[in-house]
Formats: sequence, structure tokens, C-alpha cells
Amino acid sequence: MPSLSGCDRTIPDPRVEVEQATVILPVVPGRPGSAYFTLRTNNDPTKLVSVTIPDVARIALHRSVTEGGIARMAPLDGVTFDDEGRLRFAPGGSHAMLFGISPKVKAGDAIRLIFTFDPAPAVTAEAEVRAFGGDE
Repeated sequence: MPSLSGCDRTIPDPRVEVEQATVILPVVPGRPGSAYFTLRTNNDPTKLVSVTIPDVARIALHRSVTEGGIARMAPLDGVTFDDEGRLRFAPGGSHAMLFGISPKVKAGDAIRLIFTFDPAPAVTAEAEVRAFGGDE
């Protein structure tokens, strides 16, 4: 009888780790802020479904695009990780737009971000809150 010993290998549960999470406050209160972060996963395929922050009314995932010399933002939906299991949201590229940031959120605070994925479980991470134009 043939052996199936190669088939009993344990496959790890999908997981995602969050690195370098930062929230940037808007220059003008009441305007949108932004969030940047790097995500790493051990599972392919994994999709970022959403990001929520308890002190933010609404979050939209966007990427910056330049077409014909004109810069604009395009919405992201069901964002997938690259071949190395990494997903980077950084200035000038993909970012989370934060609408309705609570006025109690101040530079120097830590704020909780909740990331929802498919199929990996949700992950909560702390982000440093910075003033616009601060160290990024």
C-alpha cells in the first residue's frame, strides 16, 4: 500500500502581521486624514477587506494614480498581497483615507486599527498618530 506520509504535513492557519502603522492627521480639522502600514501574510491568496478605527467615522482605501500628468485617487476593493506576502500602504501609493476623525485624537496618541481579511482572521494593531508634515 502506498504511503501518504508527505500529505500529513500541517498547513499553518492563515495569519497577517501589521508593521509600521501610522495615522496622519489632516492639516485642517474636519478634512480627511490618512493611514499607512505594511501587512505581511503567510497565506496566498489573502485579501484585505477593510480597515476600521473606532475614532473614525468612515475609511476608504485608495491608491494614487498619475494618468496623462494628472494625479488622482482610485478606490481599492479586495486588495491582494504581492507574491512575497506583503501589502504596503505608503505616501504616494496606496493609503487609507480617514473621514470624520474624532477631535479627541491628537498627535502623539496611539490609535487602534482593526484589519479584516479573507480568509485570515481579523487583526488589531496600534498606530502612532502624527501631525501632517511630521516624520513619516
